[in-house]
Amino acid sequence: MTKDGSARGRRPGRPETRQAILAAARRRFLADGYRSVTMRSIAADADVDLALLSYYFGSKKGLFGAALALPANPAELLAALLDSKVERDAFPERALRQVMSAWEAPESGAALDTMLRGAFHDESIAALVREGVERELVDRLAEFAGGPDAHRRAVAFSSVLAGLITTRYLLCLEPVASMGREELLRVFTPQLRLALGLPPHRRAEGDRRARSR
Repeated sequence: MTKDGSARGRRPGRPETRQAILAAARRRFLADGYRSVTMRSIAADADVDLALLSYYFGSKKGLFGAALALPANPAELLAALLDSKVERDAFPERALRQVMSAWEAPESGAALDTMLRGAFHDESIAALVREGVERELVDRLAEFAGGPDAHRRAVAFSSVLAGLITTRYLLCLEPVASMGREELLRVFTPQLRLALGLPPHRRAEGDRRARSR
């Protein structure tokens, strides 16, 4: 305790503490890039205990998404999907469904749109997004894909998704912009499968059911 009776030490977990962490994270990420920033350095800048960062945001990628105001952080979505032990054969379709859900939900879609448009106009944001994608998306995908040229296939997979996002949600090019989700899945899932090095068609439903028994 200090002489005036107040508690000594760093800020406890209060609503304003969360905002202080986010402000410090934005400054750090924009100044140093995703790869160089540590949770400890952000905690020091915000003058809070390191444990509070995990309490509020879970992980560095969670904090990155929150700092850029992403209610649905693509890295978090991918991590959750990979951590669910999804089969490689089912992954392209599942990933595409998650991407569409995130971009078409009103709150998360608006934030993602703002982030991506900002990256087109601000090199510092573009560099930050690029680092985050390389570190949290491509690297995880490459590990998941495995085998020869895993990194190249992970980049190809990410490029197909990025092309779809740009065409449908930013440029609103037809007919992709007005396609229903199931039609998009029919058109783009085979491309994602080929990019990841999978056969163009999934196994028959009966085969999957038989194997799961």
